[in-house]
Amino acid sequence: MPTLVLLWVWFCAYLNCAGWALSALHQLNASGYAVVLALGFIGLLVWRRQTAGHFPPKIRWQKYLRRFRRPFPLAFLILAAMAFLGGAIHAPTNYDALAYREPRVLHWLAAEHWHWIHTIFPRVNNRSCGIEWVTAPAFALLKTDRWLFLVNTVSFLLLPGLVFSSFTRLGVRRRVAWHWMWLAPTGYCFLLQAGSIGNDLFGAVFALAAVDFALRAKIAGSPGDFFASVLAAAMMTSAKISSLPLLLPWAVALLPSLNLIFRRPVKMLVVCAIAAFASALPTMVLNTHFSGDWSGAELSRNHPRHVTMLRTVVNTGLIAVNEFTPPVFPFASEWNRAVTNLIPARVTERLGQAMLEPAAADFPAQEMQMEESAGLGLGVSMLLLASVVAVAFARKETPSANHSIWLACVRWSPVVSLLAVMTQSNLEGPGRILAPYYLLLLPVLLMTAGHERLVRQNWWRAATCAVFLTAAGLLVLSPPRPLFPAQTILEKIAAHAPDSKMLARANEVYSVYAHRNDAFAPVRDRLPPGLAVLGMVTFDDPETSLWRPFGSRRIEHVCSGDTAADLKARGVEYVLLDEELLNRNCGGPLDEWLQKMNARVIQKFPLNLRASTGPHEWDLVVLR
Repeated sequence: MPTLVLLWVWFCAYLNCAGWALSALHQLNASGYAVVLALGFIGLLVWRRQTAGHFPPKIRWQKYLRRFRRPFPLAFLILAAMAFLGGAIHAPTNYDALAYREPRVLHWLAAEHWHWIHTIFPRVNNRSCGIEWVTAPAFALLKTDRWLFLVNTVSFLLLPGLVFSSFTRLGVRRRVAWHWMWLAPTGYCFLLQAGSIGNDLFGAVFALAAVDFALRAKIAGSPGDFFASVLAAAMMTSAKISSLPLLLPWAVALLPSLNLIFRRPVKMLVVCAIAAFASALPTMVLNTHFSGDWSGAELSRNHPRHVTMLRTVVNTGLIAVNEFTPPVFPFASEWNRAVTNLIPARVTERLGQAMLEPAAADFPAQEMQMEESAGLGLGVSMLLLASVVAVAFARKETPSANHSIWLACVRWSPVVSLLAVMTQSNLEGPGRILAPYYLLLLPVLLMTAGHERLVRQNWWRAATCAVFLTAAGLLVLSPPRPLFPAQTILEKIAAHAPDSKMLARANEVYSVYAHRNDAFAPVRDRLPPGLAVLGMVTFDDPETSLWRPFGSRRIEHVCSGDTAADLKARGVEYVLLDEELLNRNCGGPLDEWLQKMNARVIQKFPLNLRASTGPHEWDLVVLR
């Protein structure tokens, strides 16, 4: 497991550096990536020869068969297989990925280098690029996003070993760590993304690996572990800028090993250079240059009030609702109405002023736990709460033998990081944003010696069965990747209950997700054959669909202030737009814009891109 994690960290860091290097050379294309991957393979062979390592590792089938006969590993294996199956049989549907993470890669590849994209949608530019640079070779060489979920599947499979390794080094007893290494990954933010193209699980692995390799470096005195820790921390920030506060526990864990820098000073300089380009640093520098703010937050048109206490209150409430909402909650609308009626309007307004998404102040519950918003989820959260309470009321236990001040600081520093992000986060769904934090927070709660006896209790084992079964049920029902013929069954049931609003809502949700990967297919099918450039007025829409087949067409964003001459100069003849979005972001109603652009509407398309908002009408416009 350490070798596999090590290779994963170096592989992802290498691709991040390669992306920036190819961009600088204006060779961000299939040929450039073919050379990069060839050089990487040669480097792997050299590493294997120098270390006399066995790669790929020899598989001891008898050992694995014995391990997976035990209930906990077997349950994890089944869940991993279900998540993989969901990703294999369903096209990717993660909304953020289709709206800006995939399109930004396609924009860069079309220009053969990174560039600041002309757009009204800031997330296309100001987000860090960790998972984008890892997936870019697939777009360049394979021209598909169909198998990108494998990045998260690999990340998910690495979690149990990392959990056990880091937990035991942080002082959690081996028996307790062994049980939780299989349970913790069933948190919905990890499990639902194991077959997805989200980037929260991707970053969580690096957060855990950074601390684990730092602890290994302290114990073994190995420069290799030190280097791996530095690269993992860099990739953690590149995956999610919201993980920056987790540099604190990493730095505390690495502190006793700083003397290793002087053993290999030249290699340390090389690793630091790689880490700089593999981290969020390039994005932060570019955000500062293009927007005047390292985070890119200034690009947002909504500037919430920075009130630390109010944000902390809202985020605490959102996390509580998120973690303890049932996996399937058909009464979510009733809950939302009750909360709206319960909280005075003036209080909601004040809380909403502190958030970028004011709806967060209503503490909304979801009808089903989805990868776009899920945290640890009810199963793991309830089991963890019950475990902590049961141990607290048990008789006093012998304290852990390992209670150094340094190790205690490593264990408690993620709490400080959590408090930092709670005061800064201003989005509606902090549950998934905290995915890299959860696993580093658990050791503080599992340190008590009573947990070792608790994991042998029959009631606790029965509760873990409920956790695994609930997680499996959620994978089966998950609208992005259902493991049953959802629409067929719902249509047959609806035939016997045509007036059921609940069935109609379920059918709409599954239908939207079934078509989301190629949501703009009706538009694309009506475009003139061979159209190389399409203009688009877009803000947070699954633009990826319009690029298909990848490499055949380029999308140009149309912004406020663009003239007909500007669009003609960029090769734009046809423009796709949402009239409501045009009014809000491009200054004026459709008729005025058409007159200004000397354009006319040639066709209208009713498209249902989000189940929460319903169909919107899109217009295809041609410039005369």
